[in-house]
Amino acid sequence: MAQEKKKSSIKVGIQKFGTFLSGMIMPNIGAIIAWGLTAAIFMTPNGWFPNAQINNLIKPMLNYLLPLLIGYTGGKMVDDDRGAVIGAVATLGVIVGTDAPMFLGAMIMGPFSAWLLKKLDNAFQDKIKSGFEMIYNNFSLGILGMILAIFAYFIVNPIMVTGSRWASIGVDAIIRVHLLPLANIIIEPAKVLFLNNAIGNGILVPLGIQQAAKVGKSVLFLMESNPGPGLGILLAFMLFGKGSSKSSAPGAAIIEFFGGVHEIYFPYVLMKPSLILAAMAGGVTGTFLFSVLGGGLKAAASPGSILAILLVAAKGSYFGNLVGVFGAAIVSFVVATIILKRDKGTGDELAEKQKQMKSMKSESKGQEMPSAQNAQSSVKSYADIKKVIFACDAGMGSSAMGASLLRDKFKKAGIKLPVTNTAVRNLKDEDGLLVITQEELTDRARQKAPNAMQVSVGNFLSSPKYDQIVANFKALTQVEDKPEKAAKPAEKPGLIIGIDFSKVKEVNFIRHDEHLGSATMATSLFSDAMKKAGKKTPVKAVKINELDDDPSHLVIVTPAAKKNLKLRYADIQIITVDDLLQDKKLKQIVDKLN
Repeated sequence: MAQEKKKSSIKVGIQKFGTFLSGMIMPNIGAIIAWGLTAAIFMTPNGWFPNAQINNLIKPMLNYLLPLLIGYTGGKMVDDDRGAVIGAVATLGVIVGTDAPMFLGAMIMGPFSAWLLKKLDNAFQDKIKSGFEMIYNNFSLGILGMILAIFAYFIVNPIMVTGSRWASIGVDAIIRVHLLPLANIIIEPAKVLFLNNAIGNGILVPLGIQQAAKVGKSVLFLMESNPGPGLGILLAFMLFGKGSSKSSAPGAAIIEFFGGVHEIYFPYVLMKPSLILAAMAGGVTGTFLFSVLGGGLKAAASPGSILAILLVAAKGSYFGNLVGVFGAAIVSFVVATIILKRDKGTGDELAEKQKQMKSMKSESKGQEMPSAQNAQSSVKSYADIKKVIFACDAGMGSSAMGASLLRDKFKKAGIKLPVTNTAVRNLKDEDGLLVITQEELTDRARQKAPNAMQVSVGNFLSSPKYDQIVANFKALTQVEDKPEKAAKPAEKPGLIIGIDFSKVKEVNFIRHDEHLGSATMATSLFSDAMKKAGKKTPVKAVKINELDDDPSHLVIVTPAAKKNLKLRYADIQIITVDDLLQDKKLKQIVDKLN
């Protein structure tokens, strides 16, 4: 047990450090792309449309703008606005005096300067007399900033210049002997452990920018952002997967390849850990093909979409880039296919085992997620929730899509709560907060927001816990202190009472995975009866979470299913029948509908 905790703390520590590095790059990816596109299009003489005047923007953007933005962001992460300003000032000291882009120097001086200023403030700010706060704030930052800029110029700059030169020589040597692809043996497993942004933006992007500034392009930009390995794995699931993993793979493949959200295929690999071999084989193949066929990008491809890769590809590198991406996809597909064909289990069995494992893990940490059935006894924990935040490593991509899914479910259920997304590092501990994270990031989210309600999911795009959350909020609205509505007359056997048929615009049967056939047959029979009667109200079989909470929906259910439906919805109209296929009420409903 102690050893497991130690391993967990080490992993969290590595993730935090990697996220800190990537956190200085991620907010500035747009600026990096702006520089990359300017260089790709207008650089003389190798741009698509060389322009000597616009070319004057390229070097200042690379040598001054980007490092200063990184230093500013790094300082802000440590000490908000004051840290951001002193981070930029100190970064300038490491920039001047060299033509090499000082990204690593900026990543050191930005947060280091802000940390020193924060220590200085902690020591002296409480001792400042009233009325002298502004003098202290301005001069403490100014004097320390001057000292740090001089320190960076004379001490840090020479160290960084030497280090950058040796790093560049090392990378060039590795590329010349074609050993760079071996790095993907480490990169691919690290990605699946949600270190993708740390590796890509914290390590490869800064090195790639220096290489691109020197030779016009860099393969390093492609090593983590290559969507090929993930695409191959998802294609294998599409053809040879089982259960829900097979049915969800096509949509995941589109999002991964064109949207660039690589996190979407991580759960597939985690379900069958041997698939990491497919990702590694695809990554090694892709990087090898990029290297030997002259592939490379002018700037970072973020997100790692095929569209982003094509937009920032260096002139003359399109063939190498495309062959590398699709070559990686083919190899990972072949390896994943072999693994999936040898698998004796079913996708449904595996999903059930995962669900049990997640439940046990949550219980061991005291995080058990209330279900729809026990929602009535757990609503007190939801009474104070004022905001829901999805938190992922980068604060974009998968968390944004997860937030969108839950936002849509809230809208349909009539729940009026804001749902947003952010990076784990930007979480703040505030009252009334529900934080939803991937399981690998929950420990870090808890450290940032210890008083928030925490919910862990395996996949932001397909988690049953979203329906459980909706059920709990719906239960809350039903037990809150509020004026009671006039009680509806109780239904008598064979009679329909309390239904306003003039408001009905759609008739629904609830489709359950375990009772799919009965709902489908009931829908078909009822639709036929409506057609024979000349009625035009549409009839549909839907999942329980797909309804809008308003009286335009007339839902026909059995008594056993009514309780679960009432728990989720307050305003839909419900008719209970003993038999979905041949109850006497069904003919009465047809007669009353339009």
